[in-house]
Amino acid sequence: MSLLSRESSQPLTEQLAQRFVARIRDQLLVSGARLPSVRQCAQVHGVSASTVVAAYDWLVAQGWIDARPNRGFFVRDRARRIPPSTVARGVEPSPPPVDASSLIRGMFHQPSAEPQPGMGVFPPDWLDADFLSAALRKVVASPALREASLRYGEPQGDTGLRDILSSKLDSLGLHAAPGQLITTVGATHALDIISRTLLRPGDCVMVEEPGWAIEFARLQSLGVRILPVPRLETGPDLEVVERYAQRHAPKMMVSVSVLHNPTGYGFSLPCAHQLVNLAHRYNFYLVEDDTYGHMAPSHAVRLSVLDGLQKTIYVSGYAKILAPSWRVGYLAAPADLKDAFLDTKLLSTLTTPVLFEKALALCLEHGAIRRHTERLSQLLDAARSRSVKLALAYGCQFVAPPQGLFGWVDVGVDTDVLALRMHDAGYLLAPGSLFHADRRPGSLMRVNFASTQYDKFWRALARTRAQLL
Repeated sequence: MSLLSRESSQPLTEQLAQRFVARIRDQLLVSGARLPSVRQCAQVHGVSASTVVAAYDWLVAQGWIDARPNRGFFVRDRARRIPPSTVARGVEPSPPPVDASSLIRGMFHQPSAEPQPGMGVFPPDWLDADFLSAALRKVVASPALREASLRYGEPQGDTGLRDILSSKLDSLGLHAAPGQLITTVGATHALDIISRTLLRPGDCVMVEEPGWAIEFARLQSLGVRILPVPRLETGPDLEVVERYAQRHAPKMMVSVSVLHNPTGYGFSLPCAHQLVNLAHRYNFYLVEDDTYGHMAPSHAVRLSVLDGLQKTIYVSGYAKILAPSWRVGYLAAPADLKDAFLDTKLLSTLTTPVLFEKALALCLEHGAIRRHTERLSQLLDAARSRSVKLALAYGCQFVAPPQGLFGWVDVGVDTDVLALRMHDAGYLLAPGSLFHADRRPGSLMRVNFASTQYDKFWRALARTRAQLL
């Protein structure tokens, strides 16, 4: 659906240029992203090729994009964008925001009320759990409210919550005393605490690829060098890990052992053992992001269980299964790193929300989280089955076995271009380039099974894809 209007007093060229500026500013088109060809853009917006050329020329002149001979037009790197000296009417540029927050805004910007296939969360109606409100009411009504509200709280996090989390980890085979746990404002905050404590600008960090787009952006904002490690079905490519370890002496590696985002892969036991051995041999830390582990069997292979928190640091949280705004996460650290991590937490947030932590402790203690997770798993299993059948029926292929919340799908066309077209139709996609450190274009994309169990989306995708073939 085109937003250009022939009845507007603003020329079509300016309308089109304004649209691309807005996409660049909102990071729907990030640095290095390729714009549609002149012919494709003209076809989508129902304008002449000369109108598109004029709009692209203006964007080049104002520093928003680069023209590369025989290759096309690409979004200019943020650091190289020049402030426009003259601005088309209605196009008011502002300094582009920090990369990490830009990617978050881009991924969570919803173009319509339709279920969004590119989102990384469960549908809101799946998360509408009365037990959360009940737990908060109970905490608010307790005599401890005044003391909890008028003080900063415990630096490491609520003692009761850490006791329960310690018992929960023990049931997974990970023995971490409450004193080794630090609560955080979500799992992302835990990852940030670890990075800011262990890394300095110029240090090398290994990150699985494909991997979490926000993690790439967050690490890049710290000035570290990212070493992408191909993620295989059994775990990261160990030959690449060892080669990096020998040549670059990385300080740490970030890994998702269970229900990897975006592939859904887990670790095989041999691969996990070998990776832990490499961490000890080459003296780097393994940061295990277990954000999606709530939806996996307790016997799934976890690096921290094998290593016993020697060269591993465990991270998890509850925002994914409770609500995106219920920002309670935590990390379990080797004893000799706990104080350093706590110092970084204190410098960033002082403490964490006491009321939410106490409410979460109540929910865990009374089994509400367990029952809620079981219900989510049943809903997700059914949605995944429907989504997979629809994807295959409309000619898409899964390049990894469908499991967990996400599917890694080959749609047969450039998903960067497809994402732009589908955005016009009201759908936010997560193209495969988002999950590579170098924004590599390709035909893969990540789909959220909970949001893609409806025929309407797959029909729209098939229709749009046919226009690109």
